[in-house]
Amino acid sequence: MPLTLRTGPLPRRSRPSRPRRAAALLASAVSVALLGASAPPVPLGLGDRLFPYLGNPGYDVASYDLSFTYPGRNDKPLQAVTTIDAVTTADLDRVNLDFAHGKVQSVEVDGRPADYASAGEDLVVTPGRPLRKGSWTRITVRHTSDPVPAKDQDGGWVRTSDGLAMANQADAAHLVFPCNDHPSDKAMFTFHVTAPDDYTVVANGLPTEAARTGGRTTWTYRTQHPMATELAQVSIGHSAVLHRKGPHGLPVRDVVPSADAKKLEPWLARTPDQIAWLESKVGTFPFETYGVLMAQATTGFELETQTLSLFEKNLFTQPAYPKWYIESIMVHELSHQWFGDSVSPRVWSDVWLNEGHATWYEELYTEEKSHHPMIDRMKAAYGESDAWRASGGPPARPKAPAPGQKISIFRPNIYDGAALILYALRQEIGKPAFERLERIWVQRHRDGDAGTADFVRLASAVAGRDLTGFLDPWLYGEKTPPMPGHPDWKQQPAKQAPRKQAHK
Repeated sequence: MPLTLRTGPLPRRSRPSRPRRAAALLASAVSVALLGASAPPVPLGLGDRLFPYLGNPGYDVASYDLSFTYPGRNDKPLQAVTTIDAVTTADLDRVNLDFAHGKVQSVEVDGRPADYASAGEDLVVTPGRPLRKGSWTRITVRHTSDPVPAKDQDGGWVRTSDGLAMANQADAAHLVFPCNDHPSDKAMFTFHVTAPDDYTVVANGLPTEAARTGGRTTWTYRTQHPMATELAQVSIGHSAVLHRKGPHGLPVRDVVPSADAKKLEPWLARTPDQIAWLESKVGTFPFETYGVLMAQATTGFELETQTLSLFEKNLFTQPAYPKWYIESIMVHELSHQWFGDSVSPRVWSDVWLNEGHATWYEELYTEEKSHHPMIDRMKAAYGESDAWRASGGPPARPKAPAPGQKISIFRPNIYDGAALILYALRQEIGKPAFERLERIWVQRHRDGDAGTADFVRLASAVAGRDLTGFLDPWLYGEKTPPMPGHPDWKQQPAKQAPRKQAHK
């Protein structure tokens, strides 16, 4: 997710096979998945500890086909059609979709009109006949997609100075389109976006068509790998798309405001070497393309949307931060393409696996390229770790988001606090075993989802001994364990409560 919540002088950053669903999530939801059609519609959910109403039981999405028509203004709703192909995993009289910010105009199930109603942040669809377990179904929703946020709804469309972009993490894709909004249900995506001819549209994946008709162009993009809903990205703006080659001929395309293309080129030119550096650490880049989207917007964060990471343009044009620090942020979001995008968290409590790894490679890159020793940052993080755990929870059991601040799960405990776990693990099992673990992790779980228990099991297998007793206190303890090899590292005295961070 977001790395930069910038309030201080140098803030810290931050499927070929079907995805596996955590049994614990389904156990809490299956009892309400088979409600009779006569009962009032109710919001469901997978029972995620941090976002209990995200996702829905009873089906597994294979693909989304999303059509948006942009009216030429970013303060007016877009007309939209969402088509979902899914396989049922239970007998269903109803299908719950996550959708909370748009007007539904009609719903069809397998080509037949279906009844629908809202319940909480769910769209509850009642087909004309029940859906049987193991059957394929197609749900088509015609709706609007509103870029103007409602009260207490944060995320989804981001209004830029010249159009729109998306920021759906952690639970905001359903503010843009109906979906099964949980990272454990990854799917293929196709985007069709119609806009006036003077706009450029870019989305996740690769372009397949740009058809012009009557002063408007419909742009089509498709992903070649499954994607979590929170990673969807659509950029609509007066943009230049700059192309270059990455390692092994990987197509790299960057999206920037047309007027700033020349000024931003020195930053964009760094991406191929950054990809090559990460490939040397963890293996081949996992997707069909990559690039940077520099948006004219104020968000307070950067975001690892799949194949097209979102950045604030001003990060690169204002002299607020040193160049090495800005480049480390670029590497942080790039690292997420492996850790968080290709390998998604099974539940949101596993988000430390995303942010801890992205912070780790951000720090390692800075150490190797800019000669800022990782050990210094790790020692400083160790001194703060108990305070981070007290305020945000242990890294693998973060506290729930604050009311009205859903992205407040992105606290220091899952950034530097989680990278500290990786440092401790490398200290414990040695650098060669740790590097082998990292490569196997992203290869084994590519295009899928994985959780903390999977990581502990794999680390134990690579090390040749059970690491549960070592890792559990680091993952779940209220206090930070001693750091292997550094008995002199101590917690810093408690400081005065920090000023409340500004979130997007």
